[in-house]
Amino acid sequence: MVTDTPADSPHVHDFEEVLQPIPEEARTTRVSGQFWIWAGANIAPINWVLGALGIGLGLGLRDTLIVLVAGNVVGMALFGVFVLIGQRTGVTGMVLSRAAFGRRGAYLPAAIQACLAVGWCAVNTWIVLDLVMALLGKLDLVDPHERNLAAKILVGAVIMTIQVTIAWFGYRVIAAFERWTVPPTLAVLVLMSVVAWFHLDIDWSYAGPPGEVLHGGARIAAMSTVMTVIGIGWGITWFTYACDYSRFVSTTVPRRKLYLTSTLGQFVPVVWLGVLGASLATTNGAVDPGELIVSNFGALALPVLFLVIHGPIATNILNIYTFSVAAQALDIKVHRRRLNLLVGMFALVVVIFFIFQSSLATVLETWLAAIVAWIASWAGIMLVHYFRVEKRHIDARRLFEPIGSRRLPDVNWTTMGCFVAGIAATWLFMYGATSLTQGFAARALGGLDLSWLAGGGVAAALYAVLGPRAHRPYRITGQPPTPSAATTDSPDVLTGN
Repeated sequence: MVTDTPADSPHVHDFEEVLQPIPEEARTTRVSGQFWIWAGANIAPINWVLGALGIGLGLGLRDTLIVLVAGNVVGMALFGVFVLIGQRTGVTGMVLSRAAFGRRGAYLPAAIQACLAVGWCAVNTWIVLDLVMALLGKLDLVDPHERNLAAKILVGAVIMTIQVTIAWFGYRVIAAFERWTVPPTLAVLVLMSVVAWFHLDIDWSYAGPPGEVLHGGARIAAMSTVMTVIGIGWGITWFTYACDYSRFVSTTVPRRKLYLTSTLGQFVPVVWLGVLGASLATTNGAVDPGELIVSNFGALALPVLFLVIHGPIATNILNIYTFSVAAQALDIKVHRRRLNLLVGMFALVVVIFFIFQSSLATVLETWLAAIVAWIASWAGIMLVHYFRVEKRHIDARRLFEPIGSRRLPDVNWTTMGCFVAGIAATWLFMYGATSLTQGFAARALGGLDLSWLAGGGVAAALYAVLGPRAHRPYRITGQPPTPSAATTDSPDVLTGN
């Protein structure tokens, strides 16, 4: 029986520093770490901002909650599939891309993922700055009504340093940090919810701005846009991260147990905080997290503001770690820890750029819509490749073959074509906040946003037809799965056993 390896084991750290499959003896049987990692990543101000975003875009509370719950049921269910693929193969999401995109073709999604991690790290740090300024205002250290640009930049640098330091030590320390810090944060959020829902003037029948209540096609179109941003779209944004952390879970852990633990770790805090944010927004229409707290919680704002700073840190240690392994998948021969320092500097530059932006809602909606455009296409291709082309048995050792190996295509242009077609379909059916993110098909449908469905569906359908033929010359027959992919007697969600 594999036991939990100590966090300070140099054996584990060696396997993390250089990109390679995580062997069974270096994995953990402690599945609770997956719950705390994904819960910690989502107990963050951005999730109640996203809940409030539906109200800010003109929807009523009921419609916002329908989109939030239904969308995340679908998005997180699919997220769990990628978690299981990571456990089975022992490789990161971007190394897994080599199976479908080719040895060097996978550079494209890996480069996008690295940029995505930098962007998310910056967005999450930027959002918490309003909370910190509100906290410092309560302490009379700054005027919360001023822009406080210099103070925000300084605080952003301090938070970034903390995030980089935690991510420096790798998976075991990340999991330990989440395991010890998430429960007290949950306790504070329980207190916030009790105060908000039982002691504040929440308008549970809120149907939209006075005189501007949406009806008919306009209402459906608005709901579809919010679905892309905070419903299914939110679950989609985590697909490319899933394997990076589940690869550390032993294959002796029952797959159904891992699936439920991971998906609930995502679903519960996202929906909970989304409901909290949406309900709070009915009191004043605010989307800004600092305004939501200060205007609704009064004297309670100080402890709440102090503790919720944990949220972005818990999220960004995953972004920093994922950046490092995505960069290594580009064959950048730099150890993971040095790459952690690099992403911290990049992200801080982006934070400073965001500080000078005025519209929180517009920046967030545009950012999230753009993310969905490529991940939906990537996910459609990878699911088809795993289930249809590889029949659930990817030889992880083959993915680490050197450039020029005959066991992998160099660049799979068929996959590239399907990927681009999926992105194009996503844009055609996208109806974002700016004209650039409003596709022809979505405008023709009166603003109905089906981008995630169109992008993933088109890429998957094309690859299902063209993918098997393109990979036939590289099919390695007669090889058993790697030890990390061995089938166990435990329940298997992927195979239905």
